Amino acid sequence: MKTSFISSLAMSQTLRYQTMRMQAELAESLKESQTGRYADVGTALGAHAGRNLSMNRNIDRLNGLVDANAIAANRLTATQDAMTQLGDIGQSLLASLTAAKSDIDQVAVSRAEAERVLKTMTGILNSNLNGEYLFAGINTDVKPVTDFQDPASPAKTAFDAAFMAKFGFSQDDPAAASISAADMDDFLTNYVEPQFIGAGWETNWSSASDQKITSRITMNETAETSLTANEAGIRKLAMVAATVSDLLNGPLSEEAREVLYDKSLTLVGEAVADIANAQAQAGIVENRVSEASERLSSQVDLFKSLIKDSEGIDPYEAATRVNDLRAQLDASYALTARLQQLSILNYLR
Repeated sequence: MKTSFISSLAMSQTLRYQTMRMQAELAESLKESQTGRYADVGTALGAHAGRNLSMNRNIDRLNGLVDANAIAANRLTATQDAMTQLGDIGQSLLASLTAAKSDIDQVAVSRAEAERVLKTMTGILNSNLNGEYLFAGINTDVKPVTDFQDPASPAKTAFDAAFMAKFGFSQDDPAAASISAADMDDFLTNYVEPQFIGAGWETNWSSASDQKITSRITMNETAETSLTANEAGIRKLAMVAATVSDLLNGPLSEEAREVLYDKSLTLVGEAVADIANAQAQAGIVENRVSEASERLSSQVDLFKSLIKDSEGIDPYEAATRVNDLRAQLDASYALTARLQQLSILNYLR
């Protein structure tokens, strides 16, 4: 039988390698106890790691949609608030015109109210959120409407030109007192309406696009998440506010004012109804976005649960393994220290 000699150096080296291995295992175990998942998912799951990678990608995509939906929801909320304000000023103008129709002394009041409505409406339509105009459609970087009260605006220029073309004099000319009911009706129907209800709106008033912002709210569902300044109710309200504020500045005859009031009352009533309808449609979309976000969040939770089930570890087992490795390392350190103290010189004295 052959006897092999074991040196203290060999024993020390063996313990050193074992200590290094336990240190590496301790680092992994500490990571697992802190994260609650395998330190090396690829090694632990093998071929199934690709499935988890795919689910993580889906989570990123779904979270991106949830974030985009939050932006769309904020835009819709701001739009709803703006439409509520437009509806309120429309109702106020309707009440003022109703009173003016039965009382000649209300002319100045109606004109002032129309000017207020026009100014307020212009401010609302040109409002923005996070640097994007709410009512510009897809032209989010362009101010939607011009200010009619600015004498240099194309809307005011076109209106003055139409009045001059029809009557041959300006609105504040004393001859305006001779305008008949038939002439006023013809002017409002054939000269003014095309500037608001027709193509003149986009030529002189609006820089907004007819196309609304379309957002993807789920992986396979889209929705129009904005309104534009080209909505029918907005056009009609602008027409009433502009014509009343402008024409009542002149010396119109009573019969011409009656035609103006009748036409305006009809249009502002339609405008309030159209604005309410557009607001309701925006509310439906707002609910769709909210429900879509809830569904997306549920899918994210499901994917996370599946990933946790496959990658997760028992926290108690991980904590026990950490404690065991620490105890083994402490013993290894102590034994290594004892071995390093061994020397043949201690026995030669």
